[in-house]
Amino acid sequence: MKLEEIFQEASKLPEHDRAVLAAGLLGTLPPLLADEDEGIGEATLRSRELDEDPANGCTWAEIKQALGR
Repeated sequence: MKLEEIFQEASKLPEHDRAVLAAGLLGTLPPLLADEDEGIGEATLRSRELDEDPANGCTWAEIKQALGR
């Protein structure tokens, strides 16, 4: 069976079944990260810094106060 035929048949499934199928297929792929603005690297660095010294963090109340809320 060709890919296009599989797609056509899968498209006929109910929405829930298509979602389960899609999730199952995605689960078979290796993880891909697109990091156009290096945000993942920055987040990883900040997470590591917090793990090393939790005092570097701030509370949710401090964040809201800094934002003027």
